[in-house]
Amino acid sequence: MILPGGMEFLIILAIIIILFGAKKIPDLAKGIGSGIKELRKGLKGNDKEELKHNLNDEKKT
Repeated sequence: MILPGGMEFLIILAIIIILFGAKKIPDLAKGIGSGIKELRKGLKGNDKEELKHNLNDEKKT
């Protein structure tokens, strides 16, 4: 997979600033960060529930 170089990142950043404006970018980043945080919490919670379920199944047999 080919990753974009420095100039491509600058072009992408410029397009983002033009589309969203400099004032909205921190809000967008904050929203993305909180979304990732919630996703990780959900995955950890799901792992704990799965572990409990597996332990209950082992106790039954």
